[in-house]
Amino acid sequence: MRRMPKLDPTSDEFREAGHKLIDWIGDYLDGVDRYDVLSRVQPGDIAKKFAAEPSQTGRPYDAILADVESKVMPGMTHWNHPAFFAYFAITGSQAGILAELLTAALNANGMIWRTSPSLTELETLTLRWLREALGLPGDLFGIINDTASINSFLALAAAREYAAPEIRTRGFAAAPPLRVYCSEHAHSSIEKGALALGFGIDGVVKIAGDDTFAMSVEALEEAIARDRAAGKVPCAISATVGTTSSAAVDPVKRIAEIAKRENVWLHVDAAYAGPATICPEFRWLWDGIDAADSIVINPHKWLFTPIDCSVLYTRKPDVLRETFSLVPEYLKTTDSAEVNFMDYGLQLGHRFRALKLWYLFEHYGVTRMQAVIRQHVADAGRLAEELQKRDDVELIAPQSLSVVVFRKIVRDPNGAIDETASERASIEALERMNASGRLFVSHTRLRNRYGIRVAIGNGATEWEHVARVLEYL
Repeated sequence: MRRMPKLDPTSDEFREAGHKLIDWIGDYLDGVDRYDVLSRVQPGDIAKKFAAEPSQTGRPYDAILADVESKVMPGMTHWNHPAFFAYFAITGSQAGILAELLTAALNANGMIWRTSPSLTELETLTLRWLREALGLPGDLFGIINDTASINSFLALAAAREYAAPEIRTRGFAAAPPLRVYCSEHAHSSIEKGALALGFGIDGVVKIAGDDTFAMSVEALEEAIARDRAAGKVPCAISATVGTTSSAAVDPVKRIAEIAKRENVWLHVDAAYAGPATICPEFRWLWDGIDAADSIVINPHKWLFTPIDCSVLYTRKPDVLRETFSLVPEYLKTTDSAEVNFMDYGLQLGHRFRALKLWYLFEHYGVTRMQAVIRQHVADAGRLAEELQKRDDVELIAPQSLSVVVFRKIVRDPNGAIDETASERASIEALERMNASGRLFVSHTRLRNRYGIRVAIGNGATEWEHVARVLEYL
């Protein structure tokens, strides 16, 4: 029987295709502003470009790259575009792309120390660098996972273990009715995580926001007192530092006082705003953070790391480990390693995401990253000032960090704001901006007012890109 050749007989084809691909990526990054930010295709348009069946005999790399250009690129919404202002940008960088390539080449799985000592130890080192660069407490244990949704899920799981450890062995039948508290403006991942962990819809208590859309401490205290009187057990409070809709900042210090008094796990979702604290002037965001039991920060949101890279810090790693540690015989080792990442989460596999973060620190340096974040905040402030000069525009939330939320306003003959007409005008303005192809913004709703939301976060963004909001308004 004739033996088939191995999958890749040599690296010759790889080398040639790799050089071409790097050149293609470089051209793409240099010229990304020539693309429409938002793809204009309709559902199904991309899928029908491709063959119904995969190749049986294989195709050369050049043909595949040609398909990327002709078939894939028309359906791309360009998150790398400097005028991408929707949602929160998943910020990339050239150093991050190179690190991602190296990560794929090494193809390591750091489930335990032995399976990749460099992965485990570089992640530990890099998360110490990050912790110090952001001005966080020195007693935090860190781990990198894919997204804030997973990290918040892990934090809530640890909170459940802390409040009702009997669940680990006996399940919910042995547990009291538990409650999780978060702002009405908290990210949906908090509620999703609570649902997956069995708290139920009724187990998530959404606390009203104040005039700045931050969590009302008074309303939180009332909710906890009401639940305790009804026999419910407060389990976790999730505070947000930089909400998705308006980048509002919950009063962590006051919330921490309540959490301590009630013996409740305090989780802080700083996925967006956390990276800003690499600049010392923004460390007021951490007021009260010493008391947090867990904190989530996304370097892929605003620290120039290609998706995915989300960091979970906790000052109670023993609780997180007790929540998830389950070691089968085939993963037991005799080495003296203190950290095996499989013990601190749901996933067994652990990707070498720390390599990207290490690459960024080493190539760009803290000072350069600080300068870009400062510029983003300054550009957001300038945009807010320019918008406020117009009599047909209203900010519907205070400008916070790199986020600006505004609406078009239409007045009736008596000078009062016509809410219906204002919403229609705001929707039309958003659609006009996005249809231009020159920028992409998203929307939110605050106190039932439709708002156009601009979030600056791409490392390539300059004022000329932000100014397009004014140009197309």
